[in-house]
This record gives sequence, structure tokens and C-alpha cells, in this order.
Amino acid sequence: MTSQRARDRLARRLESLGIRDMRVLEVMRTTPRHLFVDEALAHQAYENTALPIGFGQTISQPWIVARMTEALLAHDPAPGTVLEVGTGSGYQAAVLARLAGRVVSLERIRALQRRAREVLSSLGLHNISLRHTDGSQGWAENAPYDAILLTAAPRQVPDSLLLQLSPGGQLLAPVGEEGGSQCLVRIIRTASGWTRDDLGPVSFVPLLPGEVQ
Repeated sequence: MTSQRARDRLARRLESLGIRDMRVLEVMRTTPRHLFVDEALAHQAYENTALPIGFGQTISQPWIVARMTEALLAHDPAPGTVLEVGTGSGYQAAVLARLAGRVVSLERIRALQRRAREVLSSLGLHNISLRHTDGSQGWAENAPYDAILLTAAPRQVPDSLLLQLSPGGQLLAPVGEEGGSQCLVRIIRTASGWTRDDLGPVSFVPLLPGEVQ
């Protein structure tokens, strides 16, 4: 269940669900998702489902990882620096790292950040910078970013995150209430302000403030 054959089946499933970017499908096909979950759940790693990773958090279902990545590349096929808010298991960061110049990933729960660092390092993904911090306000000292991707849902996108986008940069985020209606949105910074597109319904854990040691 952790073989390349299982990954191939996942990629075919994602394509059947509407993922069309071949680069995204190839990265999903070759990224070992089972390394990002507990060993007891490894047999479920290549099913299209979210899985618990502890601390009330989950690794997103592969479809939503692929969907957000595809949406990001649709606006910018070769992003330079991407800020990820919510490292979690590190799986989304691993996917982004193979398609962007650099990934800066923020995680509020130290134990998750440490675990993600170990897995990402074992995979030789050295263009990822991890930081233990309250990511709800981004990381202004390293701004601007070509793209910002949130893996947890705020009720509204903080202005502080939007201001960390470079001109023409985009923010992708699930927005809405926990357990209620949430929508994946893309906000692009333009010369005169912001544009917003709704990309469809999603379901994510809420974006929480503060740090957990």
C-alpha cells in the first residue's frame, strides 16, 4: 500500500477528479505521502482522504493539495518564493518545493514543525525554510512573496497577509467558518488594489493564533 503502484493509482484518481496540470500530477505521483503520516496509517496514505497527524490537525486529502497547487500554478507557472501558512505534516510544502524556487513554511505547533523538518530533510528538499511561529499574520520580515498559501481557514483573510504579496502576487486560502460553509479563494494583488475569485467549496481546520511549544 506504500508502493509506487499505489502512488500511480492516486495520480490516476486525481486526474479523474479534474486535475489537469501534468506537473502537479507527476509530483503527486512521486511524493511519498506515507512518510508524512503515522506508520499505523501508512496503508491509507494513497487514498484520497484526509488523515489525522495529531494535535487536532490533519494532512489534507491529496485532491485538495493538488487542487490548490494547480490553482497556484495557473496564475504563476514558475513562482519564485511561496509562503505557506500551516506546515502541518509538511506534505503540501514538499509538493510546492518541487514546483517553486523556494518555500517558506510557518507552523504554530512546534512538535509538528520538528517532525516535518525531519521528513523534508530526509527527502533532500533543501529549498524549504521552516519557522515555528504564529503564522496567522505571515512573516513580514521575509516579504514580499510571489504566492501565499493557507492550509487552515480564517473567517476572513488578514490584511497583514495581503500586504506581504509582491505586485501581481496571489494568495490562496480556504475562507469561512469551521464546520460551516468554506470556499477556496484566490486574491491577486494588482496595481490598483485586489481581485478575488472563488474557486469552490472546501473544508479545512480553522486558522488559529498563537504558538504551541
